[in-house]
Amino acid sequence: MNRTVFIFFMLCFFTANASAQDRDISYMSSGGKLKPLQANMDIRHYTLSLDIDIPNQSIAGYTEIDFVLAKPSDTILFDLVHFLNVTKISAGKTNKSFYRSGDFIYITNTGGFKAGRQTIKIDYNGKPPVAVNPPWKGGFSWKKDSTGNPWVVINCQLEGGKVYFPCKDHPSDEPNEGVDMFITVPKGLTVAGPGLLQSIKRKGNAQTFHWKTNYTISNYCILFNIGKYEIAKRMFTTSEGNKVPIEFYILEEDKANAQKILDLRERDARVLEKYFGEYPWVREKMGIAQVPNPGMEHQTMITYGDRSGKFRTYKVGTWDYSGNLFHEFAHEWFANKVTNKDWAHMWIQEGITTYSEALFCREANGERGYDSIIQMFKTKIKNEKALVQAEEMNSSDVYTGDIYTKGAYFMHTLRGVLGDDLFFPTLKKLATDPKYTYSNFVTTDDVEQLFSKESGKDLKPLFDFYLRTTEKLKIEIKTTGFQSYQVRSTNLPMPLPMDIAADGEIKKITVTKDWIKIKSATPLLADPNGYYLKTVTTD
Repeated sequence: MNRTVFIFFMLCFFTANASAQDRDISYMSSGGKLKPLQANMDIRHYTLSLDIDIPNQSIAGYTEIDFVLAKPSDTILFDLVHFLNVTKISAGKTNKSFYRSGDFIYITNTGGFKAGRQTIKIDYNGKPPVAVNPPWKGGFSWKKDSTGNPWVVINCQLEGGKVYFPCKDHPSDEPNEGVDMFITVPKGLTVAGPGLLQSIKRKGNAQTFHWKTNYTISNYCILFNIGKYEIAKRMFTTSEGNKVPIEFYILEEDKANAQKILDLRERDARVLEKYFGEYPWVREKMGIAQVPNPGMEHQTMITYGDRSGKFRTYKVGTWDYSGNLFHEFAHEWFANKVTNKDWAHMWIQEGITTYSEALFCREANGERGYDSIIQMFKTKIKNEKALVQAEEMNSSDVYTGDIYTKGAYFMHTLRGVLGDDLFFPTLKKLATDPKYTYSNFVTTDDVEQLFSKESGKDLKPLFDFYLRTTEKLKIEIKTTGFQSYQVRSTNLPMPLPMDIAADGEIKKITVTKDWIKIKSATPLLADPNGYYLKTVTTD
């Protein structure tokens, strides 16, 4: 086949399949290796102004990006899903040349771009991707409530904000000066967004909601939900005495359930503040938006939904509990306030947030409740690949169930190794120290170094063993005579404290690779409280 025939064939093939291919974002992920053109760029602020055409499932408007270039560059690079149409790019009154390649926008300028502050405005329109299985497979969900009102929801954690607006799609850079969103929808609908509502401007049959954040924010949290919402409110006084509004954007048809959810939110906030410190967003709000899919940790407007039944709770001790509602709210501390520098370390936000569910059970039902959920997490661990595989990983490559369950179980291991008097204050320090929060980012090494410093122990071998491998601790128990036993570990990363049940009591020993002699009238039981992911062999 000669070159001309080949090109003609390929054009025909891609034209015939364009519709199917252009709507598919199953390949898409967020993060990964940071491209040099984007490493040169520090995002300061986003402004989004979009008209939402609900009948046609399309959007139109612009995104304005304020950023700082560390050094001069001949090209600026942003991410945007390829089937949204870019119509114009400008800086001030000057139009800029650009070209598209895949899900990238390359912007060029005669003479290049100087180092320092820049503002680029990108006009665009089109049909954003439709979510296949939200929130795990993201995009827009164009739904209706039971009375036929439009209900529009966005999810994009694993794909990134580029599914609907131009951005630098990498977890290591957030807009330090926040975001302004101007979202225009048909009259009668409400837009629930991040930060604080500044104004609602009505014109004809449309109205524009202006939402503004005062804090830095991950790009997958820069989004909104649209519905026939009622807003249920109450004030919350934080552990530090600050007053923050709780706002629940609930469908008009479900408003009878609003006070129940506000009660849970207030109670859950008290639990989380005990372990993680004051609610992080005191200058904004404690928001919830009802959605038709399981919830997400969208900053100051976490979403809440349940496919199997609205507002369902179950009992933990005597307390009503919604795991979906609690988990996403706990992400306000770990994910939104304490943020991974790289998706390679996603276990931090998902593992510690999952661990917070055990802390809730501890408050509601004592250590028995805590132990019960920890052991449930253990049964869900697949241990097929390490939680931390490498650096500069994308979201798809690291996203497994183990970042939740094994991540949570590792926090339980740290509690066992350090003891409560060290573990809980250090966990709170991770959630409150400015070194790790808001505009700063964390890695596994940061977490390890904090716990090592606070404990006075070198915990790196333990972190590496459980997070960077799939090994389990191998414990051997050998009978050496009448009521005589020996205990050791053959693959110990470091000497570790361990409880041994013997003679009807708990003996505390330090396990090493050398045999330790123990006298007992009863067979030994190693680690009866299950602090370690392990295998135990006896002769």
